[in-house]
Amino acid sequence: MRTAAQSRSGQNRAEQTHVTATTAPFLIRAPAAPDREAWARLWEDYLLFYDTRLPAAQFDLQFARLLSDDPRGFRGLMAFRGTEALGLAHYVFHPHGWQAGDTCYLQDLWTSASARGQGIGRALIAAVGQAACAQGAAQVYWLTHAGNAAARALYDKVGRATGFVEYELGSGTTAS
Repeated sequence: MRTAAQSRSGQNRAEQTHVTATTAPFLIRAPAAPDREAWARLWEDYLLFYDTRLPAAQFDLQFARLLSDDPRGFRGLMAFRGTEALGLAHYVFHPHGWQAGDTCYLQDLWTSASARGQGIGRALIAAVGQAACAQGAAQVYWLTHAGNAAARALYDKVGRATGFVEYELGSGTTAS
């Protein structure tokens, strides 16, 4: 359970981590209520990159999830240089049928265009990995679009491509 001080500071699930990038130091920490506007700009840019638009209500819901104390809910991290928000990561823990412990799904990862190539994406992935380790999760996994060459160049350095292909079945659709 979070203390009142942790709730105010945004340290709900991850301790603040100081990371040194190639050009200047930056801080990675969980988002706090005052970060809402900066977080929304980053998430909107991420969604637009994937040609996706969501209603304001979904932004409100997702940010509330990130601030929630729900141990099975979404968690988030943001990277900052001073007061400038540079990147974000959203992740969630869930059971895995092939192992006793949880696994961690890194759903969203984004670095602002002005901060690319400075180690922020790598640091956010590492911070999610640290959170997963602290939670006892056996692994972190994520997806990216096959055509996202810049992201894949980083992911090929920090992770392992599994060879699996993703499929979706929309809500209300039957596989007949």
